[in-house]
Amino acid sequence: MAMLCRELADNKKAENVVILDVHKLSSVTDYFVVASGTSQPHLRAIEEEISSKLRDDYDIRPRAVDGSVAGSWIVLDFFDVIVHIMRADVRERYDLEGLWGDAGRLTKPARKAPGRKAAAKKPKSKAKR
Repeated sequence: MAMLCRELADNKKAENVVILDVHKLSSVTDYFVVASGTSQPHLRAIEEEISSKLRDDYDIRPRAVDGSVAGSWIVLDFFDVIVHIMRADVRERYDLEGLWGDAGRLTKPARKAPGRKAAAKKPKSKAKR
């Protein structure tokens, strides 16, 4: 679910999206997803993308929502995953990554470069582009 929240934030061009694995450090949640937006409309778009897609596609709703776009920090609590969406200056001030510095980070799986066999299967017209 944390990876899905990151993907949904990425859909709206969220900046510096990080997943912190806090399950060994916190009894409240397993993961924090921290994302930055550049403006109030951007924060709102990120929040709406995550909330609406999880609701519509998976029938998942946050058990709590706190903060506001005007306050530059929105928190979506999905129990096992808590999503923090904030402006970069607010994120720097509160430094969640520093506070939870002992937490592991989940990274995106590396994309494998196509090998020679995969490249050889491309049609000639596309290979010349």
